[in-house]
Amino acid sequence: MAKQWIAKAIKHPGALHKALHVKTGKTIPAKKLASATKKGGKLGKRARLAETLKSFH
Repeated sequence: MAKQWIAKAIKHPGALHKALHVKTGKTIPAKKLASATKKGGKLGKRARLAETLKSFH
């Protein structure tokens, strides 16, 4: 597996917040994030990555 894949996966920090109309620095509500994961395109990809990263500690 590639080293630092997370750092390389996040090309546009804050893009998901902007797309979901959530202010930067605030937590994206779980319902809003869950509904975004079902969508296609960049929004869905970013939401699914956020779900994955949320499980990391």
